[in-house]
Amino acid sequence: MSKVDWAVLIVTLVVIVVYGIYKSRGTKNIDGYLLGNQSLPWYQVCLSVMATQASAITFLSAPGLAYSSGMSFVQFYFGLPLAMIVLCITFVPIYHRLKVYTAYEYLEQRFDLNTRALTAFLFLIQRGLSTGITIYAPSIILSTILDINTTYTTLFIGSLVVFYTVYGGTKAVSYTQMLQMSIIFCGLFAAGIMVVHLLPGDIGFGKALSIAGKMGRTNAIDFTFDFNNPYTVWSGLIGGFFLQLSYFGTDQSQVGRYLSGASVNQSRLGLLMNGLVKIPMQFLILLIGVLVFTFYQYNRPPIFFNSFELNKLENSKYVPELNKLKADYDQAFVEKQKVVDQMNQALDQDNKAKIDLYRAELQRADEKGKSIRKEVTTLMTKNDAKADVNDNNYIFLSFVTKYLPKGLIGLLIAIIFLASMGSTASALNSLASTTVIDIYKRLIRKDGSDHEYLQASRWATVFWGVICIIMALYASKIGNLLEAVNILGSYIYGTILGVFLVAFYIKHVNGKAVFLAAVMAETAVVFIGQQKWVAYLWLNVIGCMLVVVLAIIIQQFIKDKKLPEKVAL
Repeated sequence: MSKVDWAVLIVTLVVIVVYGIYKSRGTKNIDGYLLGNQSLPWYQVCLSVMATQASAITFLSAPGLAYSSGMSFVQFYFGLPLAMIVLCITFVPIYHRLKVYTAYEYLEQRFDLNTRALTAFLFLIQRGLSTGITIYAPSIILSTILDINTTYTTLFIGSLVVFYTVYGGTKAVSYTQMLQMSIIFCGLFAAGIMVVHLLPGDIGFGKALSIAGKMGRTNAIDFTFDFNNPYTVWSGLIGGFFLQLSYFGTDQSQVGRYLSGASVNQSRLGLLMNGLVKIPMQFLILLIGVLVFTFYQYNRPPIFFNSFELNKLENSKYVPELNKLKADYDQAFVEKQKVVDQMNQALDQDNKAKIDLYRAELQRADEKGKSIRKEVTTLMTKNDAKADVNDNNYIFLSFVTKYLPKGLIGLLIAIIFLASMGSTASALNSLASTTVIDIYKRLIRKDGSDHEYLQASRWATVFWGVICIIMALYASKIGNLLEAVNILGSYIYGTILGVFLVAFYIKHVNGKAVFLAAVMAETAVVFIGQQKWVAYLWLNVIGCMLVVVLAIIIQQFIKDKKLPEKVAL
């Protein structure tokens, strides 16, 4: 990067951190630290909710996913608007009325301590692992720019986020996220315009999409009903609905965001706006990946996008084999460009027969390039068994650093950093609140002072920060980060959602029945997931339904069906 880009990056990050610390000054109690004194307006709730979900993984991995396999991932979010409506009707007013710090407090009031502890434990495991992946994403950027190992950059990024989250709590998180999302929207719009601008003069936006479409990259909608296909309209509407309902309704990283709303209506409005804006935003991010794919039909892409791993291979004993593969790759690209030019002419003439002919040739050329790249990764593994051979997360980053103008590179990289900082800070804050409220305050120190709980929250943030950084150091082995986070969530979210649905709607079931049902359902979900019997989104449906059905059945075998007095809904 140039000095201008470094200046833009550093100034943006410093401003965000200082702004969050300044706005959160005066936080002296646990209510202010964990819930921001419940004083935030709807637009800040909306942006905070979006920023928590839209981590650096979104801006690094989503374009790479669209580049590699198309836009079908957008269907993942089709169930989101419906989930927001259900949340606004049921979850939000209950949480506000009970004045809880965490979602799991309610479960003890409705069931018992065992059920509260189980769901809190599942959340801590899932969110702790996912946050580690979130921290790893921006470390990829620094690693690529500085050409150093991701271990050092992971430690730096993790420490930076932990610092301002420990200091300011929820207010620091929410205020920084509002500014972050404003910058992110502007940067994404600029990136989309620049990709189209960098295409050849006779290739406009429409033709760029046509070329990508002929190669299967604009396949956004799939109506087939296939349990093994993770991205269809039905998996998005049904499986995605259950996942989003559980994520936004029971995951403390999100519940904590809208519990900070000034009123029930402010929280509701923030969630509804999130449901309306999220799908277009995700569509735009994927569309940028598709446009980058078209760009690389006219400009030779790197033989491997992770420059750090490629540099290691270039300095190894396998250089002769690598050079031969590079020569084959260059020749394959030259041959492919001829077909691309022919496709352009066929598109101009609207000659469907030739379009179909050249589409088949382009797809064969694309497969040839993939085959050569696979041979490169085989060499990398021979050179270093621990090499990261999945460069999907580096595709968009490689394009940004190589082709975008000075200043804009720094801004876009700052955006990815900001996204990571926002979602990581929210997660750490939620992990701390669950640890202190559901474990420390409930089981260890029931009669502590408000100041003591505030200090415990800060120490819990540090503890989970260390755990998440350790997890981040192992994240390079899990492939596409965006899919990895959602797969991990699908193993747990369905079970937690099932517990909450029983709590809300099936009044005759008690704590013992739902606890046993949750343990059995989670065991079944893990087994089904490991066997890969269905695509991962359906695990959310299976887990939720198993908890509900098993809880009702088990309750029939429990003699004492009388429930203890609970807080009225």
